[in-house]
Amino acid sequence: MSMDLRVGFIGGGAMAEAIVAGIVQGTVSPSDIYVSDHKEARCQQLAEQYGIHASVGADSFIGNVDVLFLAVKPQVADKAIAEVRDKVGSKTLILSIVAGLTLDVLEASFAEQPVVRIMPNTPLSVGAGMSAFACGTRAGRTEAAVVSELLSAAGRAVEVAESAMDAVTGLSGSGPAYVFLLIDALSDGGVAAGLKRDAATLLAAQTVYGAAKMVLETGKHPDVLRDQVTSPAGTTIAGVRVLENRGLRGALIDAVLAATEKSRELGKK
Repeated sequence: MSMDLRVGFIGGGAMAEAIVAGIVQGTVSPSDIYVSDHKEARCQQLAEQYGIHASVGADSFIGNVDVLFLAVKPQVADKAIAEVRDKVGSKTLILSIVAGLTLDVLEASFAEQPVVRIMPNTPLSVGAGMSAFACGTRAGRTEAAVVSELLSAAGRAVEVAESAMDAVTGLSGSGPAYVFLLIDALSDGGVAAGLKRDAATLLAAQTVYGAAKMVLETGKHPDVLRDQVTSPAGTTIAGVRVLENRGLRGALIDAVLAATEKSRELGKK
């Protein structure tokens, strides 16, 4: 059942398109989705592909949407906000996916509207995103439920405190890159063992996908699932022993911590 909402986007880039692609599948009617982008060709492509409204400039819809996504690059966020903050409705729910833009800044810019900060990740583009969101002081349970339903149309969503957003960035925001690296390495291992590249990459990617699905759908701890496939004196424990000896677990933990710290540093600039 479609939500009875008019949803606008400032910015029509990859993340905005990923959300649009998710919500048009039944969450929001295409006729109630509006996108503003600075490129006419991009607007035309989005309109034709998804059956939505897309235009250069937001004046045609900015005062009439129930939800407004800020989906622009950080370096142009101030300009974009300045152009819309005096035109948007006082009850419009403002959702920002602008990296590093804090709730304090958003609430100062939008003095009446409820605001929510979102950290998505790139698998959103294939309907398998992991998004975390933090609500501002004027956003209550009703607004949180709206955000969760919209983001869940292209994956999964979880509410966190804003203080956790840097950790979210270090884990799920940057995490796809860690997994791509893992898949690439597993594929290389398959090639080294005699497999053709396309078969090795398929085997690696589907294995990662299947393992992740087992964690999500069974609710079992990863250690329990790992133990189920690790027979005494078998092939799996031989491989796991090498990974433990080479420090894979520690490297992944350190990667998350390093990315988290970098996010904190960038947020102070």
